[in-house]
Amino acid sequence: MSETIGDRWAQGDAYEAYMGRWSRVVAREFLAWLAPEPAGHWLEVGCGAGALTSSVCSLAEPATVLATDRSASFVEYARTVVEDPRVSYVAAPAEALPTRAGGFDVIVSGLVLNFIAEPAAALRAMRERVRPGGVVAAFVWDYLGGVEFLAHFWAEAVASEPGAATLDEARRFEAWTLSHLTSLFAEAEFAGVESAALTVPTGFAGFDDYWGPFLGGAGPAPTYVASLTEARRDSLRERLRARLKSAGDGSISLRARALAVRGAAPE
Repeated sequence: MSETIGDRWAQGDAYEAYMGRWSRVVAREFLAWLAPEPAGHWLEVGCGAGALTSSVCSLAEPATVLATDRSASFVEYARTVVEDPRVSYVAAPAEALPTRAGGFDVIVSGLVLNFIAEPAAALRAMRERVRPGGVVAAFVWDYLGGVEFLAHFWAEAVASEPGAATLDEARRFEAWTLSHLTSLFAEAEFAGVESAALTVPTGFAGFDDYWGPFLGGAGPAPTYVASLTEARRDSLRERLRARLKSAGDGSISLRARALAVRGAAPE
């Protein structure tokens, strides 16, 4: 997974609690939408903590999976999470991906493309490594109001400190719409480009289950929380507690939306 300043993604266990558990849910929806043929050779760009890797192994019947990530620490973490003989790992940036004789059958990227400095170059690299007729597909979070647990967080953070808006993913990635993703794939000369919105539930057992991952330091919001004084952190926590609606058992039901796109390499 590629990083930008202040994101601090390269902490596998912290990322798993913060976003990884929802990454696994949306990865399953993504693969159901993708409906790949079995026995393919896969390349994964930005494996992170292994959410999509695990789902590919359990749902897509791959022959092999080569999982890559810019972060060596994420690669090592994923290696411990997904111990499958069909999977191999390598630390590599999206712009310098490994190759396979004859090309890969499927290349996928989950929740990474919008964090890459030059996504167009990354897509060109993927197109060069997929076999003719092979599939390249990606999905990203729809941060522009589509990830409710983050939207609530940033609404309260920005209300007390307007400068925090520069870290809000809804502002940073406001251009990342379905039409933008489709255009990126079309400009990379993929054929039959299709896109879809994937909505998944993000349920929390209680407020502590919601708030705890923000203390882990992995990602923009946890990085912001770590920068606060204890008093400001406590104030933000209590404002969020008051904001979020819970059921009688204390659980909090929210939703998150991802945007998916796929295309085929020209025959």
